[in-house]
Amino acid sequence: MSFEDPVTTTIRLLSKNLRVIKQDNSVANIFVSQQWYDRELFKNYDAQITVGLASSEEKKLNLVGTLRQMKTSLLVNLWASDKPASSDTGRQMRLKMVEEVKRIIWQNMKIPNISLYDFVGLGYPSGDPHKVFSAAAATELAPSSTAWSELSALDYQKIWAADSINHSKNASANLQYGLMLFRFKVPNFPAAVQKIILSFVGYGLSPVGNGSTIKVWNISTGAWESAQTGLGSSNETISITLTANFANYVDSNGFVCFLARTTNTSNGIVPAVLYCDYVSCQVTVNGITYIGVANYQDKDKVDVKPFIFRTQFILKSWSLENNLVY
Repeated sequence: MSFEDPVTTTIRLLSKNLRVIKQDNSVANIFVSQQWYDRELFKNYDAQITVGLASSEEKKLNLVGTLRQMKTSLLVNLWASDKPASSDTGRQMRLKMVEEVKRIIWQNMKIPNISLYDFVGLGYPSGDPHKVFSAAAATELAPSSTAWSELSALDYQKIWAADSINHSKNASANLQYGLMLFRFKVPNFPAAVQKIILSFVGYGLSPVGNGSTIKVWNISTGAWESAQTGLGSSNETISITLTANFANYVDSNGFVCFLARTTNTSNGIVPAVLYCDYVSCQVTVNGITYIGVANYQDKDKVDVKPFIFRTQFILKSWSLENNLVY
């Protein structure tokens, strides 16, 4: 299994979780990339964060060297400047980024290699990000089926969190299931992926019997598979864990799809109803398993106009590699 570069892991960690709110209550547009500061790129963004490798050290933990600990130091630079069209000064933007980077590192200290994708904050999103659809049908519809209908903005809000505020899909016709399709987009899907966990929080009701079933779409076979079933009549968590053959489940655009349905159908009199409270896609890569703040300091550049406000973090990280072929 390949090992993901610590810089790549840190860039994804920051870009995935970064959320800076400006004075006018809008979300700041911050570009996270490898070193260094790009003045031209900076014109189209409120700020920039760059990540680079400062040093790396490998330590053998056994005599033959198959088990090693890799320690790395990472340079994370935060760049901001006064911009006439922005509600925040460069100094304000820098301070907000500092607090946000500290929050992200502290909250993900022991899980920097795990990314969680869900629908929090999304409401009928434009473009091609995560999407949710529902349908009533007598069969398990393929992701490409035209029978799917996307959730409304208000319905998206119902699945933002596991808070017992559920979206529901009714199937009233005889022998029909209540169905939902969850399509996650994992940007820049890493080659070093180790595990994918698809989770559904909800339940299904039917006159024939309660319960819900989830499956993942296999691109190679063109079929739903790896079924997991819950038996509850109230919210419960059902998950599918993938640990191999990821190319069968994640397409070339980074999409992975899974389906939830009522385990049983309607009888034509009493509907089958699928309730969904929350869904997520968790991706774990083979990479650093610890990250922390060693120190940080301001390194402003005041010999240019406008001033460039810069704070440099030094992050420490480590991981274990077990290389059986040495």
